[in-house]
Amino acid sequence: MESLSHPQDRPRAVLIVLCAAAFMASLDLFIVNVAFTSIGHDFHQHTYANLSWILNGYAIIYAALLIPLGRLADRYGLKAGFLLGLGVFTAASVGCALSGSLWILVGFRVLQATGAAALTPTSLGLLLNAYPAEKRSGAVRIWSAVSAMAAAIGPVMGGVLVQHSWRWVFLVNLPLGIVALIAAIIVVPDHKNTTESLLPDLVGAVVLAVAIGALALGLVKAPAWGWTSQHTIVSFAVSFGGIIVFALQSRRHPAPVIDPVLLKVRTFSWANATSLMFAVAFASNLLIAILWMQNIWHFSPVRTGLSVAPGPLMVPGFAILGGHFVRRYGPGLVTTAGCVCFACGVGLSQLLLGSSPQYFSEMFPAQIITGIGVGLALPTILSSATADLPLARSATGSAIVNMSRQIGSVIGVSVLIALLGTPTTYAAAARGFQHARLACIIAALVAALTAVGMTSKTWSRIPRTESMVAEVSL
Repeated sequence: MESLSHPQDRPRAVLIVLCAAAFMASLDLFIVNVAFTSIGHDFHQHTYANLSWILNGYAIIYAALLIPLGRLADRYGLKAGFLLGLGVFTAASVGCALSGSLWILVGFRVLQATGAAALTPTSLGLLLNAYPAEKRSGAVRIWSAVSAMAAAIGPVMGGVLVQHSWRWVFLVNLPLGIVALIAAIIVVPDHKNTTESLLPDLVGAVVLAVAIGALALGLVKAPAWGWTSQHTIVSFAVSFGGIIVFALQSRRHPAPVIDPVLLKVRTFSWANATSLMFAVAFASNLLIAILWMQNIWHFSPVRTGLSVAPGPLMVPGFAILGGHFVRRYGPGLVTTAGCVCFACGVGLSQLLLGSSPQYFSEMFPAQIITGIGVGLALPTILSSATADLPLARSATGSAIVNMSRQIGSVIGVSVLIALLGTPTTYAAAARGFQHARLACIIAALVAALTAVGMTSKTWSRIPRTESMVAEVSL
């Protein structure tokens, strides 16, 4: 460890450790999607509604706790928050692997999300404090590229692991987490925000989680309960009431989850709306592709992973290209183009896909086009959303945009499950998938419209490093 005594080596070592943690957290999303069907078979769960909580439980808790846990770490120490988050995430991953039932697995996924919600903002803060101002932008770009790489590797790696057992999808986090923990203890310096004195709004975070969870419950159970049944109406009523309580709580709490003042900034508000709607389309379309290949075409997990990979592989290159376009045309136009491109890719799959597997003529073109759309839209949303916010509020603003993205993912998965129902024939399944793809197209086109409002009067300048979100992953 002698080399770490040189000033130029310590930031590099910190970057490696934090990139490893970001890679692990980003990898988890894509691996779990590929494992979705295998988990259902193992637990004899034949309804998508129950299985959806493997994804939704994680996203709901992550969205609700991301900002409060980040603020707690600012107050008590970023390194302690990072180590605690990484430790919880790693331990919960082992719990997921050892789960004996679906609901125990969902419980450990919730715990995993809690760790990730502490891990994400603290790792960004530690990275920014490890580098001088002139080198931060390059460090954040490398970190973001690692997340994008995880998105490309995740489906393939997940397919290989699921081929043996879905439990390896979670166990793979154990060695990665232990190595990252030990390395972080040794090389990552601590940082505490001495000006942070207010406790975050944990009550508001709980209310938000309940509101999103009730909405997801109503959507995924409505086909079985009935859209006008008492259970469905109560679920939607709890969600609506929770959102009202959350809004009121945010107005009166000194450190709310979402500061209403930030939403008065026009470009920031439109960026959040775009992030949410694009996430609805993206999360739903990703699961549609995987379920179609595994349940209609009967692809193996490995083949499914390889088949999903071309889309994420398009993202890094077109994210770079999108950055050049942003400087010339503004983020609103680039994001709109990406959303329209994504909608066209989903529409192409709607036209081409049939019951027999014809991957390169039916699925592959749509994967490429949607991947290009994601590469143009998502990094632009995340990196440009806070351009008009005060510099001191840009990190919180980035976290809010990421939170909107997670909420959109919950809605996207829930709408997909609601539209699919529990089909017993190919005709019923095909009809459900067609309706789900149509919903994806609508969500992407709505995102294209809201993206128009994202362009700031100062869009031509280079985005500030602090405005870059912690995860520019898929």
